[in-house]
Amino acid sequence: EQKPYRKAFIETCGAQIYPSPSHRTQYGAKVLQEDPACPGSLGIAISEAIEACVTSGGTAKYALGSVLSHVLMHQTVIGLEAIEQMEISGESPDVVVGCTGGGSNFAGITFPFLGQKLRGERNKIRFVAVEPAACPSLTKGVYAYDFGDTAQMTPLIKAHTLGAAFIPPKVHSGGLRYHAMAPLISHLKELGELEARAVPQSAAFQAGASFFQSEGILPAPEATHAIEGALAEAKDAASKGEPRSILFNMCGHG
Repeated sequence: EQKPYRKAFIETCGAQIYPSPSHRTQYGAKVLQEDPACPGSLGIAISEAIEACVTSGGTAKYALGSVLSHVLMHQTVIGLEAIEQMEISGESPDVVVGCTGGGSNFAGITFPFLGQKLRGERNKIRFVAVEPAACPSLTKGVYAYDFGDTAQMTPLIKAHTLGAAFIPPKVHSGGLRYHAMAPLISHLKELGELEARAVPQSAAFQAGASFFQSEGILPAPEATHAIEGALAEAKDAASKGEPRSILFNMCGHG
């Protein structure tokens, strides 16, 4: 419902898509019985997906698109390409910015650069994770063991979390409405290797609109948070009268 064009894309590929929570699973029906107006969350959707998979009689397979370590590492092809692109341009980023919900987008752009820093191949570089103020797991969450889904069916993960039962407001950035951060990113936050900022949806969308008007590219709602973070870095550099090379991850479409 939030992304009708994405739904049309998935259906064109031959799949059926249902809003979560739904009456198609026992857990989804339980959630709706307790709160018919429940806006859902990624945690609830994961619970429904797991239930649908384990009750399919072996006909379904489940693949998670964020949070887990192997997913984050898979996404690093983005950062590896970005390193080569920056070399071609003759630039070196002083700061790398990415949006964060579960963590795969942010990890994809930052981890290769972070690897260079930890190996001593790159010295002065900062990493800024920008999350929605409506779901601020990195900036306000507790670093603890928690379940990865609302029904508590997954193994425990150690992460910055708002609690598995947390239901975020119905903001448009559906891909960032997750109660916990990826364990790898949470660990890096604890080590002081990254900074975290939370921005309201209005500020993120204003930044996305400005980007569209300037570049002619309509970003996904999630990516507007990274754009807002990049603009904040640019304004800060300008106010201090210092040069700053800023790299951010632009993804998806509106």
